[in-house]
Amino acid sequence: MDFFQSQSQQKHLAKNSNKRRLTQDQVRLLERTFTTNKKLEPELKLQLANQLGVPPRQVAIWYQNKKARWKTQSLELDYNTIQVKLENALADKRRLEKEVIQLREELRKAQEMVFAFNQGVVPSHPHHFHPPPPPPPPLNVSCNSSCDEGGGGSSLHEDVNGEVLQLDELYACLIGPGGGGSTWG
Repeated sequence: MDFFQSQSQQKHLAKNSNKRRLTQDQVRLLERTFTTNKKLEPELKLQLANQLGVPPRQVAIWYQNKKARWKTQSLELDYNTIQVKLENALADKRRLEKEVIQLREELRKAQEMVFAFNQGVVPSHPHHFHPPPPPPPPLNVSCNSSCDEGGGGSSLHEDVNGEVLQLDELYACLIGPGGGGSTWG
């Protein structure tokens, strides 16, 4: 058995003695070549082997290993880039979901106010409506002088007691000139 082990060790040592490690200068040259040529053509392999003084097979193996490491690094960079984009997209999604909830609440309040005006109900508090005293005179809403500073109108109209009321003008009056909150409370 010792005979077989010693023969195996001799072959192993012989293999390692034929394979030389590359110097830093040789590696630098291979790295520079790899940055310009990711694919090792046979002519380039022979040229590099002669220039470096190593067997062409060693150049080919170095290129093969370098290409595998380069692909792995590229995949990691791509993954990290995609991960950052995903995190940003999720943050935007959460922000937009909050904004949608806020806008729906504003819309609900505006619809309640429009409904109250249409029913002739006067709110004492933005969330609590009480029946009005006797029926009001015809509703005459005009925000042109006090509320509608931005101009522009909506194509959506409500017919209130013969008057045409533009919803965005009504909304501008209800939220006030600062753009926030109701003027009722």
